[in-house]
Amino acid sequence: MSNQNQNDPLFEPFNLGNLTLPNRVLMSPLTRSRSSQPGDIPNDMNAHYYQQRAGAGMIFSEATQVSPQGKGYAFTPGIHSREQIDGWKKVTGAVHMAGGRIHMQLWHVGRISHPALQPDGEQPVAPSAIRPEGAKTFISADSGMVDVPEPRALETGEMADIVEQYRQGAQNAKEAGFDGVEVHAANGYLLDQFIKSGSNQRTDEYGGSVENRLRLPLMVIRAVIDVWGKDNVGVRVSPTGSFNAMYDENPVETFGTFARHLNELGVAYIEVVEDSFQGNHANGRPEEVIDAIRTAFKGTYIANGAYTAEEARTRISQGRCDLVTFGRPFIANPDLPERFRQNAPLNEWDDSTFYGGDEHGYTDYPTLKELEANA
Repeated sequence: MSNQNQNDPLFEPFNLGNLTLPNRVLMSPLTRSRSSQPGDIPNDMNAHYYQQRAGAGMIFSEATQVSPQGKGYAFTPGIHSREQIDGWKKVTGAVHMAGGRIHMQLWHVGRISHPALQPDGEQPVAPSAIRPEGAKTFISADSGMVDVPEPRALETGEMADIVEQYRQGAQNAKEAGFDGVEVHAANGYLLDQFIKSGSNQRTDEYGGSVENRLRLPLMVIRAVIDVWGKDNVGVRVSPTGSFNAMYDENPVETFGTFARHLNELGVAYIEVVEDSFQGNHANGRPEEVIDAIRTAFKGTYIANGAYTAEEARTRISQGRCDLVTFGRPFIANPDLPERFRQNAPLNEWDDSTFYGGDEHGYTDYPTLKELEANA
């Protein structure tokens, strides 16, 4: 490590649960829609992509559906079949071989789906039968973006099955060789739909008060902790995100309360989407919500959302966060931490290749070393 990095907060090692992270530049969970068909199976190309980025302090896998019902977009990977577990083993093996660390993000999309993606063409499920205005998905390589229909409200008696889907997904992630798991409770997907008042209008014990809206997410997190132990589990939230037609009347109260419960459960980290390229009700970072979470949760706080290296350094130094996840910069820069370390220029990303496709825009972004070799 050169002298110029001695006091660089991005390169202070950090202990997260059972892992020692060599830096605080983490790779966000990033949907790339490149799993093998049929079967939504991770493949050698995916393993290569993740291995290229193993220099991250930690990698979060792309969101991965815990069941066929949890699927909301074509070509996204699952963790509910034998073939998928074996496919993910290639990924974790490649990352570990390169000296990296990786958590799987466990996903159920809830209402952000389409009968064309659901088992037997069924309606997608949600806390309430509310169609998310303007929400879209893609159901095939040439479908383009299609509207998400009105979902079916889950019956009270179905909640145990939802919890079981996550528990089994967590078990399968363990078998696939991950270092831990992140429960996806953000960005307008199933658990976020339960948490937020705008999408949850239930009148049973899973709706109404904040405590009731948090009931299912907390049941899920407990089940995942039973599999992994609390030190290897984290949760992603997006308190002020508007993506997928989401809204909460009082995010400070809702997410302050959720953070307090997560603190009691002892999960290793909360990853907070503070600012989303997909839409946010807050102007800038929602400092009031961040304060509420920081006050209630004593574990690791991971910040996310359009961060530059400079802002990450500043906010870590100020104690506003412990670690930062980077998304689009990691897509275009497999060696992102090294570039930050050297203050080197970044490759620009091509957003036309974010979702679906082949190696182009996926594994062909050059590292600094490759650029120098070809100069």
